[in-house]
Amino acid sequence: MSLQTQIMDEIKTAMKAKDTVALESLRAIKSELLLASTASGSKEELTEDEEVKLLQKLVKTRKESARIFTEQNRPDLADPELAQVAVIEKFLPAQLSEEEVEVVIAKIIAETGASGIASMGKVMGLASAQLGGTAEGKTISTIVKKLLS
Repeated sequence: MSLQTQIMDEIKTAMKAKDTVALESLRAIKSELLLASTASGSKEELTEDEEVKLLQKLVKTRKESARIFTEQNRPDLADPELAQVAVIEKFLPAQLSEEEVEVVIAKIIAETGASGIASMGKVMGLASAQLGGTAEGKTISTIVKKLLS
């Protein structure tokens, strides 16, 4: 089942349950999917990787908004953002823990023989490709820096 079909089914369920947070989150996903599919000008469906990247972007923006609202002592605005993150994350692949990511990156560093911070770009590229949607770029970057320095 495609992501768009899943989203439409979830929207119907959220409407019946009168779950406004889920409905708002799902409509945001639907909107982004529609924008991404029409941006290229083709009628082709988005690939699964593109869908995962789009969902990760939505999660990242909401987490950043929640962080800013929390810093400004506005929990009334931060809480809905975090609730939306929880809804969107249901459609993402399971995220790896930092320890699991560190094991994968250490293996990549050993295979490539990378040493020093100058090799960071090479390791980041391989790690991002291998870890796909299972880890955030910021987490990968932090671990790569730690292991290369």
